Amino acid sequence: MISRFPFLRPFALLPALVCLGLAWAGHAQAQAQERRPYPSQPIKLVVPFAPGGSTDIVARLVADAMREPLGQPVVVENKAGAAGLIGAEAVARARPDGYTIGVGTISTLAVNAVMLKSLRRDPPEALAPVIALAQIPSVFSTHPSLGAADLQSLVAILRAQPDHYTIGSAGVGSIGHLIAEAMNEALGVRLRHIPYKGQGPVVNSALSGETQVLSDQYPSSSSLVQSGRLVPFAVAAPQRLPALPQVPTLAEAGYPALNRLAITWFGLVAPAGTPPAVIDTLHHAARQALQQPAVQARLEQLGVVPMGGSPQQFAALISDTRAQIQQLVQQRRLVLD
Repeated sequence: MISRFPFLRPFALLPALVCLGLAWAGHAQAQAQERRPYPSQPIKLVVPFAPGGSTDIVARLVADAMREPLGQPVVVENKAGAAGLIGAEAVARARPDGYTIGVGTISTLAVNAVMLKSLRRDPPEALAPVIALAQIPSVFSTHPSLGAADLQSLVAILRAQPDHYTIGSAGVGSIGHLIAEAMNEALGVRLRHIPYKGQGPVVNSALSGETQVLSDQYPSSSSLVQSGRLVPFAVAAPQRLPALPQVPTLAEAGYPALNRLAITWFGLVAPAGTPPAVIDTLHHAARQALQQPAVQARLEQLGVVPMGGSPQQFAALISDTRAQIQQLVQQRRLVLD
């Protein structure tokens, strides 16, 4: 058609010139963006679980407090599913420029790395530790009908009837499953593990007496324990909880490894390859956020303990926890996916 109308030939190049111009403009904008000090635009923080849980609440609290030191908003985006794998992989595959970061937990950074290897499309090393944000104590309790007043009496009851009593978890391969196996290993008992679909049904089963032993994060079980609907026999925490001064930690009771495993922790991660200067900026902002009195007061109210520390210390925590889980898997001869 153009060959029959020579005067149209110059216009044949117009689409290509427009595309070339747009590409050049995009490249120039990207270069300008890279030259500007980080951060020069809002940062997305991916939470790998649904809204409303402890991890989400703390993430939003810290994200809001990071705005002032960063000079940019940190916007939380929830990407739940597949035991946290969907959200973790979204961060791992993001451009390593500091504008997409995530919350990494004991589940996504340690448990899944050992228990759910076949579900991962990205190795754990695809995420770079930034800072450990917080840890959440756990409380171990029983249904009142069991008649266990403390850990010693519970162990006696469980040993008297092996495989008779049960403990629930949020599913096979979950941190609750591992804690159940670790209890059997450490205490020399044989609790039957019952997997449920989520932690909510696990708590409900303990309240109804369907299962007799419960391991749960303290913030979600605190009212049940305080009201007497569940009887606490131990906590997993660095030290005794002020709200339960009569209840010993598992470390005090002689089970430091179980105490360590049952403390939930989480922190900030970035895609591997994120420049060290960007990691430092994020680390500094998060550390400042954790030091704000309002943030500390809210964390205390939630029963959450702030952490902090360097990226290297967070990396060591992840590595140590993975090694502990791997050892437990071998000891209990657990069948992985």
